[in-house]
This record gives sequence, C-alpha cells and structure tokens, in this order.
Amino acid sequence: MATVEQMKNQMAKTKAGAPAKDKPKTLEEYMKQMAPAMAQALPKHMDVDRLMRLAMTTIRTTPELRQADVASLLGAVMQAAQLGLEPGLMGHCYLIPFKNKKKGITECQFIIGYKGMIDLARRSGHIQSIYAHAVYENDEFEYELGLEPKLIHKPSMEADRGKFIGAYAVAHFKDGGYQFEFMPKSEIEKRKSRSKAASSTYSPWTTDYEEMAKKTVIRHMWKYLPISVEIQQQVAYDEGTGRSIKDITPNDEVFLEAPVTDVISIEEPEEIQQEEKTSALNQEKIEFE
Repeated sequence: MATVEQMKNQMAKTKAGAPAKDKPKTLEEYMKQMAPAMAQALPKHMDVDRLMRLAMTTIRTTPELRQADVASLLGAVMQAAQLGLEPGLMGHCYLIPFKNKKKGITECQFIIGYKGMIDLARRSGHIQSIYAHAVYENDEFEYELGLEPKLIHKPSMEADRGKFIGAYAVAHFKDGGYQFEFMPKSEIEKRKSRSKAASSTYSPWTTDYEEMAKKTVIRHMWKYLPISVEIQQQVAYDEGTGRSIKDITPNDEVFLEAPVTDVISIEEPEEIQQEEKTSALNQEKIEFE
C-alpha cells in the first residue's frame, strides 16, 4: 500500500520534469501508465486490459470525449475500475462529455447505469434479488406506506401504456426481509437536473431515460440496503461533480499527474483502432448472449 510520502515523492518527480521523451504523449500511454493502479482496484473477475480497451473504444466513438480534459477523463476511468464497472454497450457505466462553462473546457462525467447499480448491490452478498420497473398511467398500480406498506403493479397489456408516471425498486434480502421505494416522475426529474451531463447528446438520460429512472430509484433506496461503506462512498461520485485524477487519495495508489491544459493525441494507427473496436464489440456480444 502506498504511503502519503511515497505519493508526494512521486508527484514531486513528475513536477520536476522528466525528460520529454519519457512523458506520455497519447491518452493510451497515460492509460498504460495508470494500468497497475487500475489492476489493483479491479475485482478479481475483471481484466485491466479489457477495461482499458473498452474505455479507449468509448473515447474514440464519442467525438467530444476526444477534446475532454485529460485529468477528468482519467479520473472517470479510474472510478470505473474501482467500482468494477465496464463502460460501453452493456450499460454498466458511462463516460459522458459535458461543457464546464465556468472553466471553459469539456470535462468527462462518470455515470453509473441501471445494470451497474444492480451489480453493485448484489455484490454485498446479503441481497437475494433486486429489480426496478417503470410505471405508466394505464397500468394498474397501488402504492401505500404506513404500518402495512403495499405495492401492487399490473402493467397494462395495451400497446400504448400511456405516459411515464414514475418508477419503483424492490430488494429482497437473504434473511427474508425486503425494501421497496417508489419515486414519481417529478422527483426523478429533480435528480436528473443535478446531473451535469444530463442534457448531453450522449447522456443515458437522453438515450435510455427509463433505465436511468429505474437506476435513480435504486440509488434513492441505497441507504437502506446492506451495502459496504466503501461502495457507498464510491457511488457518491455518480453524476455529481465528477472525479479528477487529482482527487484520488494516496490510498488509491495512483502515481500520475495528468496535464490539465496539454493537448493529448488519442489517435492510433487505423489498424490498431479497428482491431481494438472489433475485439471489444465481440466480447460484448458474447456476454450479452
């Protein structure tokens, strides 16, 4: 485990200026420099090479991310590593570009997806099952609190279920207990408005609203679930102010000072780009099936 003094020494060496040839010039080189720390943070079932490949594919296929502040981008990738979530088509987490008008730059925001929240909750080992559903105005829906809480939902079989009115989440614990929460659309919208990247073309709030609505209710229920303090703290960065690589604590063992203003190239030879993209998409397809 790295000590604070080791971190300071390493950062001092970086600031002192290594020879120009030793400094990373591409984003991929910065990612490789950060790979050992990401490998230590990842759960045993995940591979750091796969995570880096998926992250690079996401960046290359999202034009605005190519112009994003490098520190915020690397911080978002590290956040994905620490939570053991994969960015990309599976919807575990997202790397979303947004305009920081105060700083006049584009930054990267880390957003956990619905499937990612489900996965994190299940890792506690105390949850038997957890799920969420959207509710529409033509559904049969009853929701009561009090001494005898009740939740009944019978989705309409009609082609048009009407307007979206809210979402609920249910968690069944292995000890026989359970927890459920319902959130109306108005409350979901309030939480959406707190996400800096909500209006982005690439935001899951734009492309997968129902999934994000369900995820929002699960996150609202989070404090009542048997989740470790560590994961609770990590999830606090979701859709918030974002996490720069400079915000990561010494315990995270990241010895990297990413440039804030330098222009970093992420373009690699075309054959390498195609190989990585094809490999990542094939692995996504296999897992989906």
